[in-house]
Amino acid sequence: MAVTLNRIYTRGGDTGMTSLGRGERVAKHDIRVEAYGTTDEANSVIGLARSAITRAGSADPRLAEADAMLARIQNDLFDLGADLCTPEGKTKRDEPALRMVASQVERLEHEIDAMNAELQPLKSFILPGGSETASWLHLARTVARRAERCMTHLAAEQEINPEAVKYINRLSDHLFVLARRVNDNGAADVLWVPGGAR
Repeated sequence: MAVTLNRIYTRGGDTGMTSLGRGERVAKHDIRVEAYGTTDEANSVIGLARSAITRAGSADPRLAEADAMLARIQNDLFDLGADLCTPEGKTKRDEPALRMVASQVERLEHEIDAMNAELQPLKSFILPGGSETASWLHLARTVARRAERCMTHLAAEQEINPEAVKYINRLSDHLFVLARRVNDNGAADVLWVPGGAR
């Protein structure tokens, strides 16, 4: 899929409409636009998490590993946006649309399992916090959950790729476990104490 961006503004959205992948015009508040826009928001927060890793400048191999995983996830999220912005069928150029595939979901599952094997089981819910990187990952996780809600809303009205829904569901789990991993394998997690602020 070749992309060429010669102009940043086109004035095409000045009336509150935008184009989908096949050229259909829809309102900018359309649930499909909301779904891929929210995946873009999650991607931006992941970029902040990666910047925090860079600032930490640590030789901790867990941070280098986290950055590599997040780089792959950021690319996946652009794939997910491309999938969501193109309704089922062919593109206007009669080319197959870019779709999320099972191997992308499976990669997340393998990474979750590998990270989780090194963590102590949780005995309480975790409050978002700890390190700066973990805090950004928790924010990315909540944005991914919002993207998932948009996607399931869309799926209730229109056909969408089931692998796309699986991916966003698994992503929030991945970001949760990764936040624990970068929080010194859970040692720096901030635990919820029910009623503890009364």
